[in-house]
Amino acid sequence: MDATNFLAIDASGLVKHFGDTKAVDGIDLAVPRGMIFAILGPNGAGKTTLMRMLATLTAPDAGRATVMGHDLLASPQDVRASIAMTGQFASLDDDLTGRENLILLARLWGFKGAEARGRADELLARFDLADAANKQVKAYSGGMRRRLDIAASLVVTPGVLFLDEPTTGLDPTARQGVWQMIRTLAAHGATILLTTQYLEEADQLAERIAVIDKGKKIAEGTSRELKAATGSGFLHVALSDPARIGEASALLEARLGATVQRDGDGTALSAMAKTPEAATDALKAMLDAGIQVADFSMGSPSLEEVFFALTSEGSRRDRQVEANR
Repeated sequence: MDATNFLAIDASGLVKHFGDTKAVDGIDLAVPRGMIFAILGPNGAGKTTLMRMLATLTAPDAGRATVMGHDLLASPQDVRASIAMTGQFASLDDDLTGRENLILLARLWGFKGAEARGRADELLARFDLADAANKQVKAYSGGMRRRLDIAASLVVTPGVLFLDEPTTGLDPTARQGVWQMIRTLAAHGATILLTTQYLEEADQLAERIAVIDKGKKIAEGTSRELKAATGSGFLHVALSDPARIGEASALLEARLGATVQRDGDGTALSAMAKTPEAATDALKAMLDAGIQVADFSMGSPSLEEVFFALTSEGSRRDRQVEANR
């Protein structure tokens, strides 16, 4: 059997322009059937545009793709019949109840009255919404709305489920609930293409991850492969005096020749150190400068550190290209 028959998504050289902006710049993807595959990137990287092309919502300017064996341009109706998509914001009628929303969608898909009601009740139970079935959606919490929105995408079981930043705006508890739901869908054979800005989300869910920045795919692999490719040694430093964070960051960058990342609290720094000796030299330089270190460690990079290392390297290359023109 042709290897492409095992691929839910097979894309090559996809390009999309918006005016002078190349939102997607020659991206290739090969997603096996039954896999959770994450597209990771910052705002404006091209994640949503890529997903909209694969879902036939916008046509590529160049390149080719098949979804569940159907050609994106030659057979768009067949592609649409084999997929479902949930965007960043819930596409629900706030004035209807959860059950009414699902019944309406089931009827639109061609289910008869009793079948539509049965399918709605089945989905409400599956997504732990049976107790809220007769409440108006406007009364749902963010997590409940997100579960209902994904349930609405599954009225007809798709071959590929596109999830565009499915946990945006959710609190940690609701996010964990959506993660468990995604794992359950994958366990039942669904192929899931997930875009996200949350590094932990990709790390927790995806079997493979593609990192895109400025419309280009800059890396792909498992979480472990991406971490190994970035470098095995990351120096993590916590400062006693947060007021010296800027000075410490500049010093580490000069000594290690790597982009330095700050944590959200602004009290800790991390950077790739090619050797233990380089890390020791950087720490000594900080102490010689009178910068007190509260704690430090060497270890493997987190996916967040991988992401920033990759995107920072891409930015440096772009600046160098511009400088050489």
